[in-house]
Amino acid sequence: MALDLYYTEHTAACRSVMLTAKAVGVELNMIKVDVIGKQQMKAELLAVNCQRCFPTLVDDDLVLWESPSICTYLATQYGKDDSLYPGNPKARATVDRLLYFVMGTLHHRFLHYVLPVLNEEKSDPVKLEALQEALTWLDDFLDGHSWAVGNSLTVADIVLVATVSTVEAAGIDVSSHDNVTAWMVQCKSALPGYSEVNEPGALEFGKWIKEKFESN
Repeated sequence: MALDLYYTEHTAACRSVMLTAKAVGVELNMIKVDVIGKQQMKAELLAVNCQRCFPTLVDDDLVLWESPSICTYLATQYGKDDSLYPGNPKARATVDRLLYFVMGTLHHRFLHYVLPVLNEEKSDPVKLEALQEALTWLDDFLDGHSWAVGNSLTVADIVLVATVSTVEAAGIDVSSHDNVTAWMVQCKSALPGYSEVNEPGALEFGKWIKEKFESN
């Protein structure tokens, strides 16, 4: 049975869910939300999700939004084992910490930097410095192991890569962060469905951001 996913490919949050579904081998019934047409404000999505936000996952009688919760649910409910979302309390806590880091720091600082430019305002170098600081912290987190948590892929990598690939596609230089750069190369080659479900949306959104910066 397919699960319904309300989504737009331009957001890292939606793409992280799509990547997690690929990793666990579950089929999603993709319901695209037309943001430009303000479809998210219509009754159909309100009937499913009172916040009208996406991604929103519907699995039988369970309705979930907030992408990290969807990703950990998919890994727990449909994963063949606990490798993507470890059962070990310490390893799971480390995964959770990185999921919160993405939402509360890395992705937040990225949006804080680019959203004013999308609204025709001047870019703020202080906000770019804050984003680069967050990338430096990620570089430190990745030091000494091949994946975000130890030496095996987890949902932390999936959620992180959806955001970092968007940062990279937007023309923001990440090359000074050696561990991030090496990890990104590995993610692009090793994550199931990366080029199919993540790369196109990241590049399209990144192109839009770069055009806004160039005209700023």
